[in-house]
Amino acid sequence: MRITVYLKPGSKRGDMVVENADGSLTIFTKEPAIDGRANAAAIQLAAAHMGVAKTRVVLLRGRTARRKVFEISD
Repeated sequence: MRITVYLKPGSKRGDMVVENADGSLTIFTKEPAIDGRANAAAIQLAAAHMGVAKTRVVLLRGRTARRKVFEISD
């Protein structure tokens, strides 16, 4: 399954996942967008939200963008 994720790094809201009406996710994380720390946090939060291991979540597109596409394997 592929999901679109909008990442908000350096958020003051803390770590949080919000489901949007179109099926995408908005992920807020405290981690800054430096050295892939925000991406790693996004993978961890998406995995926890979907109820899968974080090794099953793979970043397909958007390594340096705020809009990302993740693939979650079953």
